[in-house]
Amino acid sequence: MSHVETIPFPLRVVALGGGTGLPAVLRGLKAVLFPAGMADEAERLTAVVTVTDEGGSSGRLRESLRMLPPGDIRNCLVALSHNEPLMARLFQARYRNGQDLEGHPVGNLILAALAQEEAGGFLAAVQLASEVLNIQGRVFPSTLEQVRLAATMTDGRELLGETALAVAGGAVRRLRLEPPADAAAPGVVEAIERADLVILGPGSLFSSIVPNLLVGRLAEALRRTAALRLLVVNAMTEEGETSGFTAAAHVRAVLDHAGTLDGALVATDVVPAEVLARYREEGAERVVDDGTALDRLVPFVVRRQLMQVRPKARHDALLTAGAVLEALVQFRRAGGRPALAERPSERKAV
Repeated sequence: MSHVETIPFPLRVVALGGGTGLPAVLRGLKAVLFPAGMADEAERLTAVVTVTDEGGSSGRLRESLRMLPPGDIRNCLVALSHNEPLMARLFQARYRNGQDLEGHPVGNLILAALAQEEAGGFLAAVQLASEVLNIQGRVFPSTLEQVRLAATMTDGRELLGETALAVAGGAVRRLRLEPPADAAAPGVVEAIERADLVILGPGSLFSSIVPNLLVGRLAEALRRTAALRLLVVNAMTEEGETSGFTAAAHVRAVLDHAGTLDGALVATDVVPAEVLARYREEGAERVVDDGTALDRLVPFVVRRQLMQVRPKARHDALLTAGAVLEALVQFRRAGGRPALAERPSERKAV
């Protein structure tokens, strides 16, 4: 029996993240949650996207127009489009010439123009682009505040900005937003509170996943929701961000910043030696599943083959979507969230 047959509809899923990881998850979830012939209920799938990006086209637009970075939002809109191949070609096309235009994707400039034209600013721009692209689901920024990442490193350094964090090296002790942001974007808190499943990742831990958890009311909603809160653990480490991180270290970082998590999804696939060698040249390694240490941190640990491993090690969209829904089935069969007084030794791996 497939995961589609075991999950009763309507089902509400919220996916938190950014970068390249969130769009990949959205593609898989779109295929599962919007099967042919089923009504396109937008609330079935909600993407909540980080707004701390400072690089490339997004960083340039952010600085010159004082707008939220559009790049990660654009990628999620394209991933959820009914006509993804055509829309991807249009929205992802980059200008190759022109002093001011070079490097900008068309979709970023469309969102920038709409944000200036629409009375509701950036949020209205995203809504209008969603209608133009005829997306399945909804896309929200995590907050409408202009915020930057700030980090306290384990060696005592204080860093400001995602770009500084990316090149600093060393380990992060604590992240925060500057200035602090309490208010989530309209619609985000309600989506999390009404969700059956909240997925975090995969994606850059400290630049795509954790920044969402630093928005005060978003984090509060995550702690209140009855949904299964599941981290999709990254398959590979990232140089300068998660070097040496095990699966448990990824989970611990989320717990440290959000204060809550129900489970983790870990890929068990063997990555070929030649692929690992290429990653090592970039300072990355396979994330180690540290067994009991991980199992004691969260009530549910789901281990499955999830990946495409050539030419790069990436989570497969459909396999990952199926696995997170399987985790939800296990969660519901176990009666939902375990009591807070439950001892670590009583927690289950599935």
